[in-house]
This record gives sequence, structure tokens and C-alpha cells, in this order.
Amino acid sequence: MSAMRETAGRESVMSTLRRAGAVALAALAILVLVAEHHAAHGAAPGAAAAKPARANCRRSALRVVIDVGHTRDLPGAISARGVPEYAFNLELADAIRQTLLAAGFEETVRLVTATAPWPGLVERAARANAMHADLFIAIHHDSVPEELLETWQYEGQELHFSDRFTGYAIFVSNDNARRALSLAFGRFLGKELQARGLHYTPHYTLPLMGRHRHALIDAGAGIYRYDQLVVLQRTLMPAVLFEAGSIVNRQEELELSTPSRRLLIAQAVAAAVEDFCMARAQPSKKPPTASVLAPLHERAAAPAR
Repeated sequence: MSAMRETAGRESVMSTLRRAGAVALAALAILVLVAEHHAAHGAAPGAAAAKPARANCRRSALRVVIDVGHTRDLPGAISARGVPEYAFNLELADAIRQTLLAAGFEETVRLVTATAPWPGLVERAARANAMHADLFIAIHHDSVPEELLETWQYEGQELHFSDRFTGYAIFVSNDNARRALSLAFGRFLGKELQARGLHYTPHYTLPLMGRHRHALIDAGAGIYRYDQLVVLQRTLMPAVLFEAGSIVNRQEELELSTPSRRLLIAQAVAAAVEDFCMARAQPSKKPPTASVLAPLHERAAAPAR
């Protein structure tokens, strides 16, 4: 009987050990699976879910040309307080370039041209083409036709202003070699600007603009069509001309002259460039084709009244 009890005891112990071993193996397998899941997806699942789509955007390989509108000698519009447009363009272009560099777009180039129009405009496009740029953004600040300007005194000077309109404007050319992608970037930019509380100006649709009137081809983003712009027409890459706001509007001029507004706009541009980079990098989603822009005439919004 004692032998039988000893045998039974040994079998009971062995059975218990086998069960314990099975449990331990199961627990180990679970730990391995959990470890593999975290290795593949990162320790913080929420953070990992937000980043995979960004991995395809090769920021360091995307060459963006930031063109400073006008020249030091021919500075463009004069603000309500007597500051030349070129000064606004230069400061904003620098802010955009620094923001893009900080975001990893290492090939960003600020383009400054001293040659006067028209040769200077052709030169800008030729230089961007020679750089094999992926995106061209011309930086400007807005005014109104001379007949809409009023006169006021500021610090002893007689200057001109118009407080009637505020807001940005984005222009694309249907004659650009990559016109569909130009429109796509314009939409990204308009979306990012509006997400930061900015709005576009509708005054280019008004009859009072005369020869400066343009068709609003995307009322959601604030994009106008301007086929004859040389820097958009002759560039071989997607290109937009961006009017950041009206410097003849006395209140908006003050806002546009602040570092905070320049940073806000620069961040919007950088986010739009990243959206553009992502769109180009996703093979599953074909980039916009000519068919997207083909119905431009039909998409033109009715002029504002």
C-alpha cells in the first residue's frame, strides 16, 4: 500500500508540475506576443497611430522655392504707413523658410531677384526651373487699384490707404506645366490658413477691380485664376502666388507687420507643404490629374456682389 501511495503521490506531483508548466508556457507566449506588438507599433499606441502616414513624406528631398516678390529698387505696393511691399515680402519669406527648415524641409530655398520686370520675372522662373524645384511659392502683399485709394496724413506724410478689404488671396495659372498640382497645393494652403482663423478676400471678383478682376475658382480655399502671371506660367513645377493680406488696409497692415502673424502664416504654409508632400508620396492615391482642373471655367464661383 505504501508503494502504491508513493506511486500515486509521484504521479500527482508530476501532474501538478505539468499543469504549472503549461500555464507558465502560456503566460510566456502572451508576454512574447505583447512584446512583439509593442515593438511593431511603439510603446504608445495613440502616438503611433498618428504618425505612420507621415513616414512616406521625404521632407529632406522636397525642394521648395520661396520667391520674394518684387525687388529692392522696385518694391511693389506702398503700405498705408509708407512701408514698401518688398520689406513685408522679405520678412515673411524668411519666416516661412525658417519654419520649413525647422520642419525638416532642408532643401527650402529663398529666391531674391534684383532684375527688374519683365526680364526679372522670367529670371525667377528660369532659376527655379534650374534648381529642379518641386514647389514654387511667390510671396506678395496686396493693395487695390489706384482709383480705390484714399488719402490720409501719417507722421507728417500724405499717404494712401483703403480699409475696404482684408484677407489673403491665392493665384494659380492654367498655363502652368503642373496646373492640377498647383491647384492641389493652393487648396492645402487655403485650408491651413482658414484653420488658423484667416480668411480670403473676395474683392478680385468685383466689377470695380476692372482689369484686375479674376475668376474665383475655389471659393472654399480662396483661389483665383491668373493665367498670365509669368512666375506661374513659366515654372515647370507646381506654383502659386500668395498675397498674404492687404497692406493698404490700415488695421491689417499693423497685423501683417507683427512677428506673430508672420509665424502664423509660416506655420500654415509649412503644414500645407507637408500635406502636399504626403499627397505626392502616397502611391495608393493618385495625385490630381489634368482632369481635376479641366472644368476650371465651370468651377468659377459667381462674382460677389
